[in-house]
Amino acid sequence: MPVVHVHIWEGFPESKINEIIKGITEVFTNMSIPSHAVEVIIHEIPKTHWGIDGKPATESKKDADVPK
Repeated sequence: MPVVHVHIWEGFPESKINEIIKGITEVFTNMSIPSHAVEVIIHEIPKTHWGIDGKPATESKKDADVPK
């Protein structure tokens, strides 16, 4: 059974999280794996705890935001 861990910035709306879960599940069902066997775990990480280029994402990706 596939277990997929997805790490995203904190603050994604539930609708977008549902889209992520559905889309990842579809990738596996397209490979003939039954949907009930696919598990998707979403880990929300604050941008202050996500490092890019030696800096927190709040500094290195100031212009990047989570989808609305």
